[in-house]
Amino acid sequence: MTAAENRDEDNNGGRLAQRNDLPELLKKLRAQTPARLLAGRSGAAYRTSTQLDLREAQATARDAVRAELNLVADLGEDFLRKWNLFEVFSRAASKDEYLLRPDLGRQLSEASREDLINRCVPEQDLQIAIGDGLSVTAVGKQIPRLLPLLCAGAQARGWSIGSIPAIHHCRVGILNELGELLKPTVVVLLIGERPGLATAESLSAYMAYRPKTSDTDANRNLISNIHARGVGPEHAAQRILNLATLMMKTRESGFQLREELENQTAHPRLP
Repeated sequence: MTAAENRDEDNNGGRLAQRNDLPELLKKLRAQTPARLLAGRSGAAYRTSTQLDLREAQATARDAVRAELNLVADLGEDFLRKWNLFEVFSRAASKDEYLLRPDLGRQLSEASREDLINRCVPEQDLQIAIGDGLSVTAVGKQIPRLLPLLCAGAQARGWSIGSIPAIHHCRVGILNELGELLKPTVVVLLIGERPGLATAESLSAYMAYRPKTSDTDANRNLISNIHARGVGPEHAAQRILNLATLMMKTRESGFQLREELENQTAHPRLP
């Protein structure tokens, strides 16, 4: 065999080895993200399996946005009874109005304002609220695990906790009204995120120190992507509690406040 033939054989073998390694490399790469990387193609189009997967993800996202929150069906009677959850409503009277008029989702209806005042003890250390937001699916998936962890952690710190409302047709700005009506030290709004093609189960925690009517997004802090493939419930609860502790210590919230992630073990670990 000539030297040139040897070189050709080595080069072919190298290319073959690279091709044999490629599937394993793809597996490792794709395991790092839910994004549809290197999904393959058939001619100029996606493969049929990829097309069907995208259509399913789109349908799931649309269902998450359009669904109406049903506390019994989504969370269960036992859970509602244990945590004494109660329903209130924003000024958006329907899902369509909620989607078309974001401003109405930032205010409670008159009846709900009165109900909130009658049911909740004001001036608590921590006021938690649940909002359907843009994903009822996220509420049903994440709240049953996250809420008990938050309450247990707050109790371990000796904080008082307000009664917990579940708000229909809710937007983030409703934090301000909760602050004005109940005067808590810190408000945490657990609300369904806008779903995407990667997941429709993602929850966000918006937080503010003594929120008031004039506050904007600049006065709030956010922990997002709370779901199985993002920030897990245990980690999310720890971050929320640590951030609430920092708010109480500094008496502020918003863009000027930074999470002290290195201090996450300063308090007892969550159960």
